[in-house]
Amino acid sequence: MFDVLVYLYENYWRPDSCPEHDQLSRKLTSVGFENDEIEEALSWLDGLTSVAETQAQMQSALSMRIYTASEQDRLGTTSIAFLSFLESAGVLPAHMREIAVDRAMAAPGGSLALEDLKIIVLMVFWSMGEEPDALILDELFVDDADRLIH
Repeated sequence: MFDVLVYLYENYWRPDSCPEHDQLSRKLTSVGFENDEIEEALSWLDGLTSVAETQAQMQSALSMRIYTASEQDRLGTTSIAFLSFLESAGVLPAHMREIAVDRAMAAPGGSLALEDLKIIVLMVFWSMGEEPDALILDELFVDDADRLIH
């Protein structure tokens, strides 16, 4: 599923530039993605659209996010710390964090790898029609092992 999401991010500037599901599904199949993977990604994207449309910006800048036990199990401390870093850096507002957490909980599988969470955060920006700044894109795309230390 995450490979499909990355493909969509790289090939479609905004979600509204994507073709309808049937045509997009055919395009993704012709590129080489499996039907199960495509359906999972499209269903996940439908959920993202729904959550993004209904999520009000109700969180206060002074509020504190307490993660439930199931969220802690699913995300893990590294992913929660990453979300906290993005929020404290001022690049991930509380309402977008909530969308990211919701979509992380909706992703298939067990524990979520940090790399998968980064894709989810990227897709949240994408769904809102926002481009993260260059430093955040670097955080989302560059593997820590590939970073050069100056």
